[in-house]
Parts: sequence; C-alpha cells; structure tokens
Amino acid sequence: MKKILVSFALAAISMTAAAQDDPVLMRINGTPVTRSEFEYNYNKNNSEGVIDKKSVEDYAELFVNYKLKVQAALDDHLDTLSSYQKEFRQYRDQQIRPLLVPEEAKEKECRAYYDDMISRLEGKQLLQPAHILIRLAQDASEEDRVAAKTRIDSIYQALKDGADFAELARKVSQDPGSAANGGTLPWIGPNQVVKEFEDVAYSLEVNELSEPFLMPFGYDIVKLMGKKDLESYDDLKGKIMQYLEGQGLENHLAQQVLDSIAGQSDGQKTIEQILDEKTEEFCAKDNDLKYLVQEYHDGLLLFEECNSKVWEPAAKDTVSLVKYFKQNKKQYAWDEPHYSGMVYYCKNASDVKAVKKLVKKLPQDKWMSSIRESFNQDSIMVRVERRLFKKGDNTNVDKLAFKVKGTELKPVKGYPNVGVMGKVLKKGPAEWTDVSNQVVNDYQRFKEDEFVAELRKRYTVEINKEVLATVNNH
Repeated sequence: MKKILVSFALAAISMTAAAQDDPVLMRINGTPVTRSEFEYNYNKNNSEGVIDKKSVEDYAELFVNYKLKVQAALDDHLDTLSSYQKEFRQYRDQQIRPLLVPEEAKEKECRAYYDDMISRLEGKQLLQPAHILIRLAQDASEEDRVAAKTRIDSIYQALKDGADFAELARKVSQDPGSAANGGTLPWIGPNQVVKEFEDVAYSLEVNELSEPFLMPFGYDIVKLMGKKDLESYDDLKGKIMQYLEGQGLENHLAQQVLDSIAGQSDGQKTIEQILDEKTEEFCAKDNDLKYLVQEYHDGLLLFEECNSKVWEPAAKDTVSLVKYFKQNKKQYAWDEPHYSGMVYYCKNASDVKAVKKLVKKLPQDKWMSSIRESFNQDSIMVRVERRLFKKGDNTNVDKLAFKVKGTELKPVKGYPNVGVMGKVLKKGPAEWTDVSNQVVNDYQRFKEDEFVAELRKRYTVEINKEVLATVNNH
C-alpha cells in the first residue's frame, strides 16, 4: 500500500512539475492552450524577416481568433469529413513517414547503390568524351549517306589541321545538347551509351581524337577529354543520397517499415492506424513536431470553416457586394484617371468597328462571351485584354483612350489592328466590378470580423496574463 501511495505521489509531483514547466496560457471554451504551443506559433509568425511583427499581447488576440474558428469547425464536425481527414493525413504523413526510417537503412541503400556502380564499371575507368555528330537517318538514301560522310570527313580534316574542337563542335555538331558545351558530354561508364560509341571512346587516350565512325544515328568524331577512377564511397555518399531521396527512397523504406508492422499485427492494424499511433509516439517526444501536426490539423479546419461560412458566401453575394461598395466608395477613389474596358486585337481591319458595334449596348461582363460567339468560334479572329488600366499599363490604351502624345500602337503578332472599348474614370470606379477583386477581399474581411465577433460571444475566452508575461522569458 505504501508503495502504491509513493507511486501516486511521484506521479502527482511529476505532473505538477510538468504543469509548472508548461503552464496553461489560455482556455478557449474550456480547451487549454499551453505556453509552449503559443510560443511555437508566436515565434514562427514573428521570426526575422516578418514585416508586420506583433507584440505578444497583440498576437494573443489574433491567436484567440484563430482558435475560435477552429473550435467552431470542431463543433460543426468538419474533422469527421473524409475529405478533411484525407488531406490532413497527406500533410501529416509527409512529416511522419521519414521518421519511421532508421538512418542505417538509408545508409545500406546508399552503399548498395555505390557497390552496384562499381560492379557496372567492370574494372574500367570513367570517361569524359566530347563529340561532333552529323546526323543520318537509318533509312537515308545513298545520296544522303555520301553527303554526310563527305561532311564528317571535312570536319575531321579541319581538326587535323589544327581547328579548335570545342569551337567547331559549337558551329557544326548536330547534337544541340552537347554542342552548346563545346561537344563535351557527361562522364560515362560501360553500357551507358551505344556500343559503337563506347568501343571507340574506351580505345582512346586523353586528348586523343578518333577517326570518323558510323553509329545508328549518324557519323561521329570523339575526343577523349578525361579519364578517372570512380570516387570513393565517402566522396560520393552525399550525392548518391541526394539522388536516391529524389527517387523516393525515404517513402519506399517507410512503406517497408509500415508493411512489416502491419504484418506483425496479423492484420489487426491498418497502415492508417499505425501512422496514427506513430504520430502520437513521435509527437510525445518532439514538441516542434507536435505543434506542426497541430498546425496542419487546425489550419485545414479553419480554412474549411471560414470558406464555407464566410469567404465563399461573401464572394457570391452580389447584392451585398454592391451595397458594401456604395457604402465605402471613397476608399476606392484614385489620384489619376483609369480606363475601365478592353483593348482588343483583330486580324481583319473591318472587325475593329464590328467588335465595338457588337458590345456597345452590352454590360462589360457579357463582352467576352459575345465576342467568342461572334468572332472566335472556328478560329481566333479577335484577341482581348479586359481589365482596369492606368496610364503606362498598356501603350495602346495610352494612345487610343488616354490620348497620350508621342505613343505608338503596338499590335500583337498576327493581329495588326487595334481597338479599345470602355470609358475613362477620373475620380474612381463607377461600379464595384471595376475593382471587383479589392471589393471582394475587403468584404470578406468585413464578414470575417463579424464572424469572429459572433464567436467571441458564443465561446468563453480566458487568458492568463501572468503566464502571457512569461512568453519567451522563462
């Protein structure tokens, strides 16, 4: 009995010590948020290079808003949606799967790859060749063969007479990839190039030039630029590891570990269940990982909640957008005139007036579809750029709409005839659609502020000011 009491006492002391080391900083609807979680998020979002750094107190208010949206998403059971769970696991597993792989397993794969490289060399050295290629199709006529042979022989004679190999390769080689590099190819080993090329290359000494020879795709001349033994494993290990990781090594080895654990459970555990368990295990040992996973969890929930409750409805509520624009029209005023409309480019000169006549009595949001139906059904006869322009944005608008002296028209290739359609707005946008992106963004922020205010009424928020004062200072 004494031993049990002692055990409970030690556990209580341990829990008290842990609470003192990481006290609760705030509670959102009763859910605790520890100081370490807040510090992780604060430091991440206020690191060096962040322009709009926040004080701890200001950030605490933003963090409360963040957590309130997450709480609302949980109350709406968005975390039970299969689409959410799939996306969350995808992000989470990118962090967890590599942790399943022992370092020695990666080392073993890296070493095996190096040993295979040695085996494939068959005791030979690596070569760096350069070449000049004159292409010849396999079904080429006799006349084409003679012409190609004559040309490669003249190149060979020029090289023998002292012509610079790299310079000549750049000018005449029909292998554009290597020609740009003076004919030089990457280092090669056995069985990496066609046999005809390999046999010639391995017969040469460094700086020696081959005679012209025929390959399956043309006549070639090879110059050997260098020979070397394969570097040691220690020298190549980093490059091999980087290459194998680019080929999905960690994911492949992680899957082996997961399959092994699943096999040992006799089918009692799925891969997802194992990853869930491993996430808990790794997060218990690494606070940064724990809060990163929490960030994925909360961030995706917040997006789903705000998108369904605020952002998407606000963007589609045209009536409210018009009303918001009219109430806040002064904030969208500008200091210089803008042109609301389009600049368009026509293949036929007669279409310039025809387009203007077509859209003259239509609202701007119908212009594009109308032009497409009337001019661009079978082929593109009219190209259109529609947006809000200010002076300097487009030379054609400057000349035709703003009447800027000294400017010249700049037609699009193939469309030599230019026209504009729209109106000059001197003091500000006439309709909300003139600045639709800005209005939608502003209205979404306005509705989000309303949403947060409603959440603050719905849920309780408690902040321990004493603990807040110790953030990054304990």
